[in-house]
Amino acid sequence: MSNIIAFSNHKGGVGKTTSTVSIGAGLSKLNQKVLLVDLDPQGNLSQSLGINASSKNLYGFVRNHYPIEPIKVIKNLDILPSNIDLAGLEIELNTEPGREYVIKELLSSFSSSYDFILIDCPPSLGLLTLNAFTAATRIIIPLQAEYLAMHGLSKLMEVISKIQSRINPNLQVEGVIITQFDKRKILNKDIATTVGKHFGNKVFKTYIRDNVALAEAPSSGLDIFRYSPNSNGAEDYLHLSKEIISRFN
Repeated sequence: MSNIIAFSNHKGGVGKTTSTVSIGAGLSKLNQKVLLVDLDPQGNLSQSLGINASSKNLYGFVRNHYPIEPIKVIKNLDILPSNIDLAGLEIELNTEPGREYVIKELLSSFSSSYDFILIDCPPSLGLLTLNAFTAATRIIIPLQAEYLAMHGLSKLMEVISKIQSRINPNLQVEGVIITQFDKRKILNKDIATTVGKHFGNKVFKTYIRDNVALAEAPSSGLDIFRYSPNSNGAEDYLHLSKEIISRFN
């Protein structure tokens, strides 16, 4: 069975998609077979890997327009891509019974084919995110080390608690990733300390340092390991990928 992890934070700009892409690529480098699922209608995950989702995408897979077929990115790394078509799915599913189970059912056919399935959630707490939480066994929360990024965490935890009690009792918060961290900034260190007090050992030991290469890589359609393998971003995400594997072994 795959380890299905949803990456979620309804605050934008916290490194959610960057973390999903980079951890997926990092796990693949460590000989884990990984499927990335782009559940954001903006399609940033797909764009970050240079994938054109216009011909086949998650919306078409869900609506049975064509057979479900993950696209190979590199060795050990596949993707179910998305584009703006996915925006209509939330409206179309609104009146369907069992609408929160659609993605779980779609992924069930892949559960034995991958070590990890990583879902990039949209920056909202709507039906698509609900589907991700229903399908996943774990949630990872990327959190920028800034004051405003702390706001809204309580609402996210409230939604997770409701999903656990009503739909998916196996769902757990696996951890929090501190992103865009600069140890020279007092605010960054203060935020990290506050998060550590609240989440305890669920905060990953590896902090993702603020690194320009992570911002540049998507424009080349490459993950950080192919774009800048010697960068701080590549080093941090490889360490984080190892930390994630150790938690699941």
